Amino acid sequence: VQLQASGGGLVQAGGSLRLSCVTSGSMYSINTMAWYRQAPGKQRELVASSVGGRTNYGVSVKGRFTISRDNDKRTVYLQMNSVKPEDTAVYYCNANGPGYNFWGQGTQVTVSS
Repeated sequence: VQLQASGGGLVQAGGSLRLSCVTSGSMYSINTMAWYRQAPGKQRELVASSVGGRTNYGVSVKGRFTISRDNDKRTVYLQMNSVKPEDTAVYYCNANGPGYNFWGQGTQVTVSS
């Protein structure tokens, strides 16, 4: 499975951005779709995940970000609202399940204050 993330860019604090990640294969067979991020000098951290209709969010983004998946379009989205400078990072799309773990190439999000 190949993952192609897009939608990153420069946004002002308080603004919104939507990331998209298109998969090369069917998403119906993918257990978990997730977004991670990695800021300079920091470890990669989970932003949000979607599995079996359930969603899970990192503490720092809960209430501001929303993950959704459209299996028919083979796409997972991350709607980012009320962004903060500390949201600046490279955002990675991830698809994982029993015996597999795939990563996209990452898309840069920069939030200016």
